[in-house]
Amino acid sequence: MVSVLQNVAIDCADAYELARFWSRVTGRPQHPEDKPGDRETQVLLTEGPVLYFNQVPESKKAKNRIHLCLRPETSREQEVERLLALGATFVADHRNPDGSGWAVLADPEGNEFCVLRSESDRAVSP
Repeated sequence: MVSVLQNVAIDCADAYELARFWSRVTGRPQHPEDKPGDRETQVLLTEGPVLYFNQVPESKKAKNRIHLCLRPETSREQEVERLLALGATFVADHRNPDGSGWAVLADPEGNEFCVLRSESDRAVSP
C-alpha cells in the first residue's frame, strides 16, 4: 500500500488572491466554487495534485523548506519577466554564464519558487 499525493498546501493571508496569482502563473483555473473571502481555495492543475491555499493568521517568517519549481514552455528569461509582471518578486539569481541554473522568485505573499530552464533552453546549452 502507498499514499497518493492529494495536494500541495500553501498557507497564506488571502487564499483567494494568492490562488488567483498561481492560476495566472500556471494557466490553470481556480476551483469553480472559489470566491473572494474564501479561507480555502484551489488551483486545479492538469496532472497531479492540486495547489491548495489555506488562509492562516500568522505571516511567513523564514525561507520555505519546500518550494515549487517551474519549467516554463517559453525561455526561462521570458518566464521570469512574465512572472514579475504578474506580481512576483526577484529573490536570488542562480543562473550561470553557460545557461544552466535557475532564478528564485517569490509570490505576492513571499513564498519562494524557482524558475528552471525550459526544454528549449536546455537544448541550446548544457
